[in-house]
Amino acid sequence: MKKSMVKTMAVVSAAAVMSTGFTVPVMADDPVEVTIWSPTDEPAIEEWWVQKIDEFNKAHEGEIVLSREAIVRADSYAYEDKVNAALTSNDLPDILYVDGPNIANYAANGVIVPIGDFFTEEDLSDFVDSIKVQGTYEDELYALGATESSVALFYNKDMLDEAGLTAPDKLEDAWTWSDFREAAEKLTKEGVTGTNIIMDQGEGLPYVLEQFWISNGTDFVSPEGDKADGYVNSEKGVEAAEFLNGLIQDGLADIDPIEKAFHNGKSATMLGGSWEVATLENEYPDLNWGVTYYPVADNDGINASPTGDWAACITKDADVEAAGEVMNFLMNQENVTTYAQAIAKLPTRVSSYDTLTEYDEYPRSLFKEQSMETGHPRPRTPSYTVLSPGFSEAMMNIFTGADVQEELDNLAADFDEDYEMNYAE
Repeated sequence: MKKSMVKTMAVVSAAAVMSTGFTVPVMADDPVEVTIWSPTDEPAIEEWWVQKIDEFNKAHEGEIVLSREAIVRADSYAYEDKVNAALTSNDLPDILYVDGPNIANYAANGVIVPIGDFFTEEDLSDFVDSIKVQGTYEDELYALGATESSVALFYNKDMLDEAGLTAPDKLEDAWTWSDFREAAEKLTKEGVTGTNIIMDQGEGLPYVLEQFWISNGTDFVSPEGDKADGYVNSEKGVEAAEFLNGLIQDGLADIDPIEKAFHNGKSATMLGGSWEVATLENEYPDLNWGVTYYPVADNDGINASPTGDWAACITKDADVEAAGEVMNFLMNQENVTTYAQAIAKLPTRVSSYDTLTEYDEYPRSLFKEQSMETGHPRPRTPSYTVLSPGFSEAMMNIFTGADVQEELDNLAADFDEDYEMNYAE
């Protein structure tokens, strides 16, 4: 991977002549190799990568050779485990795609380097704030991504009609937690749960569920990212966990839902990502569905919804200039637009919406609205590597009968210990 990162120096000038009379040819510098790691994805995205790498290499022939390794990402932390192994063996790629909340950890540990100098102010002003906030650590930009995400409440229109329910169509009318639970109660019947709140049992849990904490006036950790005690396990944090646990314990949601439960009529509603719109349109044309806003806490809770997505970073041992050239290419307006279109996610460049006009119309317009108005990235803290698996484990323990306060207290203690040991000044 790094063999030709150090350019070969010409051993002699073209004018040098050996005693035999033959002219020694100039040895040209080797092109710099830049390798990308990113997760495997749908065929449309894999084809996008093939086309764009070929386009870049043709434009930089003899200067930079770009390649990519697509790595399978399971529902848990397999991708992150491979990155950690590469750290240990000093075998990182030059450009690494990471899930948004892991950026702070890599930045704090010197694994990645700042990238702000590779983009003009005009360029950066075209990116939505949420992706820049996600990629910033201690006032330095370390990562940018081409897409954003959002989660909203999908619903089966036929089931809602049968239950006499109408989903809100304005943000200010979003269902409260009480409304959400009442709807789930009315929608639960033999063979059908009222809702699905579990995307997966790994990173999907903190990604989807953190907004219950935020909406209720707290968060997983402090704004500075240095403390969890008094936040994730606060009174309001416990209320959020107890609300979610009530949905599971009362049979309104499954702890281990079948795959695509909502899509197959086994769940009447689901907290699902913006990418589900394309899936439902293309693969489930007979399903009569709609989407409404992320539920809000009772008693004037805060409207909140998840944001955050995978983003590209430059690693510490890369040829930074060459990698920066690649970054600038990947995040240009055209490539952000086509990537977002291929993966069916929100683009991170505001100007991309001039092309992706489908986001001006429902249901995609709802996700665009949430992204702009109510989106919150996951905590920016180097101890997210403890927080994320710890939260997932705590919630699964709670869902199977463990004490809510005790589980959240243990999570807070583990986070605070890690931060104090490794990052506190």
